[in-house]
Amino acid sequence: MKAIFIAAGQGSRLGDITKDLPKPLIDVNGKSIIQRQIDLLRQNNIHEIIIVTGYKKEKFTFENIEYIHNPLYREQEQVGSLMSARSKFTDDILVMFGDIIFDEKILQQILNSKGEIIIAIDKDWKKSYEERHDNSIEKADKVLLKNGRIIQISAKSIDAKQNDDTGELLGLLKLSSNGSRTLVQHYEKLENSHTGSFHDAESFQRAKFVDILQELVLSDIEITPIPIQGNWCEIDTLDDLDRARKIFF
Repeated sequence: MKAIFIAAGQGSRLGDITKDLPKPLIDVNGKSIIQRQIDLLRQNNIHEIIIVTGYKKEKFTFENIEYIHNPLYREQEQVGSLMSARSKFTDDILVMFGDIIFDEKILQQILNSKGEIIIAIDKDWKKSYEERHDNSIEKADKVLLKNGRIIQISAKSIDAKQNDDTGELLGLLKLSSNGSRTLVQHYEKLENSHTGSFHDAESFQRAKFVDILQELVLSDIEITPIPIQGNWCEIDTLDDLDRARKIFF
């Protein structure tokens, strides 16, 4: 298994902290966000690690890491950066955002799960937003489930009914070799044909993970949701950073 980090963005919502530093390299109690996750992967025998860079790529200096630069990082979003590494989609892959921290308990749940395309979701997601005063709950990457199956993924409003379940997407995915091929095939078909807006995104070029995953849902491609238990943080704002420093030592 290999791991791919999407670490191309700046993180402008963190102000001066990211003026000269990519968000994944922000310090959280003595270690950067991404260093924590690299260490966790290596502790679990995942040593083939790829980082997709964009903003301030020269700041990434980790040893024994493969780097792929996305020169279009300003025009593209998460999906475009991931597809910069599509040549690496040859076996089982973990894909993760470069601005999240999660503990080993969560990683083990994902590694032990079965499926072609697997996403980690937090069903207790609303609780964290009580501490994230500068991060709107309405903008969360939401997953809507019915009878355990995903029926919608969106960062906008979701059409939840009385008996439906919801969770938040962590930004942690596992793809089998078949799942990897499926994702690339759908992306390349759309890359050559799609015009106009794309689900939540203003254009296909600006697609985030929620957008391509929603496309797979609408194409009847099965995505397996894994409700996680454990600690995790997404770091978008100063409140998020304060929260992460309280949880991860």
